[in-house]
Amino acid sequence: MNFPNELKYSKDHEWVKTEGETAIIGISDFAQDALGDIVFVNLPEAGDEVVAGEVFGDLESVKAVSDMLSPVSGTVAAVNEELADTPEILNSDPYGAWIIKVEGITDTEDLMDADAYAEFCKED
Repeated sequence: MNFPNELKYSKDHEWVKTEGETAIIGISDFAQDALGDIVFVNLPEAGDEVVAGEVFGDLESVKAVSDMLSPVSGTVAAVNEELADTPEILNSDPYGAWIIKVEGITDTEDLMDADAYAEFCKED
């Protein structure tokens, strides 16, 4: 499994890259591997509010439909429209394929660094 050190991670297997007051959010390598082939992504809309620990969309894979829980609170600034046509990029490039960007972020204290997340995944 690959867990880039420059990212933070949630217990729900999303990654977060912070750029100023904006968080770029995607799913981890662990998550995409557990889900299998992703075939559909249900995204929020720009302007929607997200709350840490609450559902902001879902992923449909060949195995199941899984809720995506926001790792931070804030306002959705952008969604990755490319996922509507090519959701499989979440499997092939989990750290290059972001899902949403959130502005005005709060509630980041529960995020883990790469080492802590790697340990968490061993237990999960």
